[in-house]
Amino acid sequence: MKIGCPTEIKPQEFRVGMTPNAAQEAVARGHTVLIQAGAGVGAGFEDADYTAVGARIVETAQEVFAAADMIVKVKEPQAGERKMLREGQILFTYLHLAPDPDQTHDLLASGATCIAYETVTDRQGGLPLLAPMSEVAGRLAPQVGAWTLQKANGGRGVLMGGVPGVSPARVVVIGGGVVGTHAARIAAGMGADVTVLDRSLPRMRYLDDVFGGVFKTSYASAGNTIELARAADMIIGAVLVPGAAAPKLISKAQLSELKPGAALVDVAIDQGGCFETSKATTHQNPIYDVDGIMHYCVANMPGAVARTSTIALSNATMPFMLALADKGWKKACAEDPHLLAGLNVHAGKLTYAAVGDALGLDVTAPEDALKM
Repeated sequence: MKIGCPTEIKPQEFRVGMTPNAAQEAVARGHTVLIQAGAGVGAGFEDADYTAVGARIVETAQEVFAAADMIVKVKEPQAGERKMLREGQILFTYLHLAPDPDQTHDLLASGATCIAYETVTDRQGGLPLLAPMSEVAGRLAPQVGAWTLQKANGGRGVLMGGVPGVSPARVVVIGGGVVGTHAARIAAGMGADVTVLDRSLPRMRYLDDVFGGVFKTSYASAGNTIELARAADMIIGAVLVPGAAAPKLISKAQLSELKPGAALVDVAIDQGGCFETSKATTHQNPIYDVDGIMHYCVANMPGAVARTSTIALSNATMPFMLALADKGWKKACAEDPHLLAGLNVHAGKLTYAAVGDALGLDVTAPEDALKM
């Protein structure tokens, strides 16, 4: 199979869909790997690193899309890239379709087979291709939140760990999954007073057993959420509904109840965000003010640490990418129900129920798509 990896063109996206190690594995199995010139530079990989393992360098994205049977990326295809997709081509990347009707309709019109990293599952019910970036984003959230809290950036001017005689920042993390757990660990490590909100009693018991004393847990009822939010210097939104739009947990009206200059860090912004006032921002202009509350809503947070993120993501995606290349998407998905769970679009049909629910579109069962 011809596997193509174009340069990411989303603003300030420095990751790349394939590392040289991943390219080497594919070439060793007899596949042709096409890398757009300069695609890996932002993550610290030169073109020579790819050619040394047998990959071919091509100059333009158009050449990659025209020649490749499968496109491997990081972020969702941008409008210009979606126009280059064709019927029968495989797209393997993050998609986050639920809050993005334009992308969804373009992918349906393309006739391509689109498999989303974020909905591939594992035997434990986890999301193995989302987890590495959730870990990175979770660990980044307190770091960027601490920067947002600085007075020069519009924040409250509160130091995360305080100093002797001065209380530390109060941090509320909404969601105790992968993102929330990593965010809470780092925030607590910075010396903050941290509380994690979740609705799953088993999850809170787990967090208490493993991290008891490092941070606190509390039940995420609506009343409890706003009560803790009122006292918080930083609120990290870390709620994920797989493949679906994120729930809105703090409304615009409730912003007036928060401390002036409080920082909201919305890690769920790829799925529409979990604060009503959230809107996607970039690394170049990451924060904005709504009613005196500072919002950090960068939609590709892991892109800020592109090398770490690229290697972590490639380690997770490589086995699935190789299965798709070795077997073709139908056989690979037929043999692996967890990979089949990643199928979002095929031949003009939407195949992921949560996206259909979010956008009001008809859905074909992925099992039926295998027969098409």
